[in-house]
Amino acid sequence: MSDTIRIFQGPQHPGVTGNMSLELELDGETIVTAITHVGYLHRGFEKLIERRTVLQAFTIVCRICVPEPDPYEDTFARGVEALAGLEISERAAQLRVLTLELARLQAHLLWMAGQGASIGLEIVPQWAIGDRDYILELFEQISGARVYHMYIYPGGVRRDLPAGLPERLLEVLEMIEQRLPAYDRVFFGNAAVRKRLQGVGIVDAAEALRHGYAGPVLRGCGIPRDVRRDAPYLIYDQLAFDIPTASGGDAWARAQVRRAEMVQSIRIMRQVIDRLVPGEIQCRLPKHRKFKIPRGETYVQSESARGAFGFYMVGDESEYLRRMQVRGPSTVHAFTLLERMLVGAQLSDVALIMNSLGICPPEIER
Repeated sequence: MSDTIRIFQGPQHPGVTGNMSLELELDGETIVTAITHVGYLHRGFEKLIERRTVLQAFTIVCRICVPEPDPYEDTFARGVEALAGLEISERAAQLRVLTLELARLQAHLLWMAGQGASIGLEIVPQWAIGDRDYILELFEQISGARVYHMYIYPGGVRRDLPAGLPERLLEVLEMIEQRLPAYDRVFFGNAAVRKRLQGVGIVDAAEALRHGYAGPVLRGCGIPRDVRRDAPYLIYDQLAFDIPTASGGDAWARAQVRRAEMVQSIRIMRQVIDRLVPGEIQCRLPKHRKFKIPRGETYVQSESARGAFGFYMVGDESEYLRRMQVRGPSTVHAFTLLERMLVGAQLSDVALIMNSLGICPPEIER
């Protein structure tokens, strides 16, 4: 008779990042083995995109990571622009950065809501989801949608900012800034939170570099890697911002990184609003069926709230991409890292560890 039991956490479970499942073997409350199962939601993005024209395909990429779709839209658009030799206007680049940093800010609020709920601090998700809703309202005003924005389009953006949006954005940023001290008291400065997260899910810096970990996982090991600074795109090279890091490599360090990144995103957006210039928001594109991608290949990188990712795209002089490949941090975070990290951990820490890694399952089952 076996002394261990096997259970599944997910795919529909409040302590699971997205629709995925963890097959756990337990000896009491201690995890003996952990196997990740994905594919319970969106899947097959690469082939779906290859079977649509590039102007049709832009509606698909936002589904790769539902909680933060905009970096994927921008990366796809920049890949198409690189292959087709398109150059976007300065205003379009500014509007893209505003959108990307808004997406990063709401993604960190959503992370905080999930982590707070996993610890049992129910006031944290109530505040964080409420504050995130103000950002979703801004997205609705900008793009017409709250979740799948489909706003960043090859050649620029789909529409300009509505009247009064910059002022409303500044009001929301100020409101969130004023809320941060309350989050510090209830969450980041809470001794119970620190005790639950410190020493949990430790990542070694050498391991992080060797396996290609990214985002808060890498910066939580004290390594200041960020594509926005290391390989600037859009107008990031014109903006002043810091790359937050922390030491310890545990779930607490990753929480500290995300807290500091919220401040930096607000800082970036204020600079962009001050620099907004008039101009076109979309360059002239060929008609839908006449937009043929020249023969060539490109690899485009971006920095999302979860870390660096990239698209490898190949054109063959048709209106379709010959090859589209997604490379994101979720694969190594969910397999290489999570399955190893859970062994020896307690069942009560599974949600905390998983939330700290920032995993989007559709990015794996791509």
